Amino acid sequence: MTRAELERYIAETYNTDPDYPFEDSPDAAVFRHANNRRWFALVMRVKRDRLGLSGQGEIDIVNLKCDQLMLGSMLMEPGFFPAYHMSKTHWISAVLDGSAEEEKIRFLLDLSFEMTERRGRRHK
Repeated sequence: MTRAELERYIAETYNTDPDYPFEDSPDAAVFRHANNRRWFALVMRVKRDRLGLSGQGEIDIVNLKCDQLMLGSMLMEPGFFPAYHMSKTHWISAVLDGSAEEEKIRFLLDLSFEMTERRGRRHK
């Protein structure tokens, strides 16, 4: 799955347009819920070495909220990494270069959307 394919899927599935809130990273796109403005996906470009990948240059990734019980097994899959620049216990990064399975990205995107649409905070 490429960045363009992911953004098209999000627009068609969730009727959500990207928001570009970072002046220092104008290509970083945040996708939010309309009702609570919480993020469910962050798409950005990072240097390959930031993910431990070999080679020069940058790569598109998407950060998605992920169930903690699922993180370990997802990190064993090709194309998935500990979240870049987010909580590594609640978020995961998927590279958008075709190495991560499209169906797994869609599954995690749906999960992220569901996990972030809850209103309010849980009380202890």
